[in-house]
Amino acid sequence: MFSKFLTSLGTYLLMLKSMFTKPENFKMYWKELMSQCYEIGYGSLPIVLIISIFLGAVTTIQTAYQLVSPLVPQSTIAQIVRESMLLELSPTVLSIVLAGVVGSKIASELGNMRVSEQIDALEIMGINSTAYLVFPKIAASIVVIPCLVIISAVVGIWGGRVAGSLSGIISPNIFDQGARQNFSSFSVTFALIKSYTFAFLISSISAYFGYFVKGGSLEIGRASTKSVVVSCITILLADYLLAALLL
Repeated sequence: MFSKFLTSLGTYLLMLKSMFTKPENFKMYWKELMSQCYEIGYGSLPIVLIISIFLGAVTTIQTAYQLVSPLVPQSTIAQIVRESMLLELSPTVLSIVLAGVVGSKIASELGNMRVSEQIDALEIMGINSTAYLVFPKIAASIVVIPCLVIISAVVGIWGGRVAGSLSGIISPNIFDQGARQNFSSFSVTFALIKSYTFAFLISSISAYFGYFVKGGSLEIGRASTKSVVVSCITILLADYLLAALLL
């Protein structure tokens, strides 16, 4: 079991190493990068917006339910929603969702190319398949997913504000006041550090499982499922380590 893990880890690191070569055609690589940015970013935007709105709304209502003491000012609700979205909900929960949306797509796409021998055809033509197929996906994820996390945090806080106003829990003015109180820019920095880390983990792990698929369509499905599971576990582990080191 342990030797199998070390073998997989070594293969994963060698795949990452083989990506960094001089592009055969820079324009072709750039076009692939832009295509992946569009698919990962624009394709994931609707689910990001929907999840973020409800995360913010639920956090506001649950926080108000727990803060029943009249000694605690209402503006504290907005502070808790802000910090919850920035520190945990937007970077971590959203990344787990994207592991299923983006990660499974990357794994199945590369797995299908491996099974249909398209990757072998690229190698025969003298094209570094990892540099052309894997690197743009990882680079696009690192560029786009942090942007999605920031959008998620903003939309989540706004969703909490709307939910608080509609339910009569907290007025918009008090919510805005609380959202500005004791704001630390490190919360945004921490969210970005987590999002860059998670983006790399999601894309590279999914690419590994898809790139080295052996068999047919059944194995593609298994590789896609395994990539999501491993990505989620790795995200949670990295989340704990980053929190322990930086907070």
